[in-house]
Amino acid sequence: MLRLPIELEIGLRYTRSKRRKTVGKHDGFLSFISGISTAGIALGVASLIVVLSVMNGFQKDVRDRMLSVLSHVEITAPDGLANWEPLALKVAAQPHVVGVAPMVASQGLLSRDNVMRGVAIRGVSPSEEGKVSDLPKQFVAGSINDLTPGGFGVALGAQLAALVGAHVGDRINLIVPESDLTPAGAMPRMRTLQVVGIVDSGHYEFDSSLAIMHWKDAAALLRLHDPSGLRVKVDDMQRAPEVANELAAVVPQALWVTDWSRSNRNWFAAVQTEKKMMFIILTLIIAVAAFNLVSTLVMTVNEKQADIAILRTMGASPGLIQRIFLVQGLAIGLLGSLAGVGLGLLIALNIDVIVPTIEAIFRVRFLPRDVYFISELPSDVRLNDVVTVGLMAFGLSVLATLYPSRRAAKVQPAEALRYE
Repeated sequence: MLRLPIELEIGLRYTRSKRRKTVGKHDGFLSFISGISTAGIALGVASLIVVLSVMNGFQKDVRDRMLSVLSHVEITAPDGLANWEPLALKVAAQPHVVGVAPMVASQGLLSRDNVMRGVAIRGVSPSEEGKVSDLPKQFVAGSINDLTPGGFGVALGAQLAALVGAHVGDRINLIVPESDLTPAGAMPRMRTLQVVGIVDSGHYEFDSSLAIMHWKDAAALLRLHDPSGLRVKVDDMQRAPEVANELAAVVPQALWVTDWSRSNRNWFAAVQTEKKMMFIILTLIIAVAAFNLVSTLVMTVNEKQADIAILRTMGASPGLIQRIFLVQGLAIGLLGSLAGVGLGLLIALNIDVIVPTIEAIFRVRFLPRDVYFISELPSDVRLNDVVTVGLMAFGLSVLATLYPSRRAAKVQPAEALRYE
């Protein structure tokens, strides 16, 4: 029968030692402490995996919902984009570009009865918008094709419509920053529009502020003859900055070319900073759990001094004694890391079931829609995060075993057996 190396056999036996009646009265207590150390490492690893997965999912979900309304790349002109059709064809012919559509963007003030709200005016081309965004699929009432030029219809975000109490068929007033000169002085430009659709993108910031019109109606309201820019969709959103730089080299220099990462740079930078800080904080929790191994192994060394002395008198070298306690510490660290990875993956992969259950039991709402960008807790498990956390926890466990194992190797047999 194949036998394990002696250091593995003894080290693993110490890890799972049980209470005995005559010798080693504290073995049961040491086993309990070893279990606590293992559980501490497992909980720390699981917590870090779950938090990183949730933050990854939050970032991915918000980004995807943003880009379902926003464009990957925007080409804009401050005073309107003259001769935009040839430019759109030229941009569409560039590598990695999969769609181009005209747009008009501005700000305005929406009023109905006694309610007024600031809105982001978005002028779109109904026939081309589906090439650059998911906006046509997000209509929960009406259709994007109801936005006809000259009809001065408007589609409102679902939250905005609820705030002003508007429904399909209602009429609302839209005031834009540009003003008209009259004998009484400058008067704000106002137009009565008919609500022809309701849009629900799942992103509260957009759903509470977006007013969508046909680009020709929006241009007429702003006294423009052409769209203010082009919306561009690329085949890979991660390559949008690269594609934006390439487009900047082929369009006239007077035009501005921006991509989604620049438009929302502050938000994504904040998320990355929060993720790094949470990683550091939870790593300290794992470090505390891992270094509990120091006290566990020191107690084990003190309790097993007689055993160490007997092994030394039988010819065991200090290196063998050191490897025995290294095996014990590494076994606890490995078991805790693997258990933590398993528990973390179990929670992270099922968080869409766990969180609603907790909310239903305790009648709480973790992510109110009027406060956060999204109302559900997402999760995006990434292999590199799981591997990094697992290896880091195991590495800290290795460091925690060095001092106790070296102390065990220095035990003198004569001193250890003097009072036995």
